[in-house]
Amino acid sequence: MDLQSKIFVAGHNGLVGSAIVRTLKAQGYTNLLLRSSKDLDLRQQQAVDDFFAQEKPDYVFLAAAKVGGIQANNTYRAEFLYENLMIEANVIHSAYRHQLQKLLFLGSSCIYPKLCPQPMREEYLLTGFLEPTNEPYAIAKIAGLKLCENYYRQYGVNFISAMPTNLYGINDNFDLANSHVLPALMRKFHEAKVNQSPTVTVWGTGEPLREFLYVDDLADALVFLMKNYAQMEFVNVGTGDEVSIRELALTIKSVVGYTGEIEFDTSKPDGTPRKLLDVSRLQDLGWQAQTSLKEGIEKTYAWFLENSDRIRR
Repeated sequence: MDLQSKIFVAGHNGLVGSAIVRTLKAQGYTNLLLRSSKDLDLRQQQAVDDFFAQEKPDYVFLAAAKVGGIQANNTYRAEFLYENLMIEANVIHSAYRHQLQKLLFLGSSCIYPKLCPQPMREEYLLTGFLEPTNEPYAIAKIAGLKLCENYYRQYGVNFISAMPTNLYGINDNFDLANSHVLPALMRKFHEAKVNQSPTVTVWGTGEPLREFLYVDDLADALVFLMKNYAQMEFVNVGTGDEVSIRELALTIKSVVGYTGEIEFDTSKPDGTPRKLLDVSRLQDLGWQAQTSLKEGIEKTYAWFLENSDRIRR
């Protein structure tokens, strides 16, 4: 990519897309194509194809997706499968038809089997059953990376895929019902602090282990891959470190400054017991995460406080 390349960031208003835009701008890229879902519905094939025909982007970061936490994934199962299939199929096929230079598709670590050997290597894909609560979303993401892989195989196009671990950061979704665990806990602890509530309830046992990547680190990795990687095989993106939900809750509690107690609701699902990516492929290419979990939570909470009037709730 040169600095004048026309770059389409699909999903630029979301957590990942907005981080990609920040990173590209910080590196001097100015010719960015940005369309909100109101201006371009990626679920509509003709609208997507018309956009590619008119704008002719050189590069595409496909970060647009319907996303959410355990409850949202388990409740809106048909929507998560259908909408994500439509988005990725339309964008990838139009990118092929209009002969852009390169596309990067964003998957999710939930594509791996529920009881996958740890840490999860790229070759473990499709070796076991998926976690039932997010199976539709995982199937859609697997389909997206297989689209890239097979367009690469059949047509020789430079379509690559990256599989990020659990993400958090600036512009996250803090809705208690539909967000991921870290922003949901941050909002819970913040409101408990403001309301002087004696306890905060956390779903599950607190024992599951998770890996968390600050979203601006992810964006840096994606731009790095767009510049330096051109292989059919997808690449895990993470920190290589893990933390229990209990430890995560204690860290957020400390950053927020909440002084009450934590209660664990063991009637709620834990989800996958452990989820750690093997990131040796990405590290061998020369990239690794720079932001520690505590530092990332501090940056996210500072942004949360500064933008409390307009955050997604």
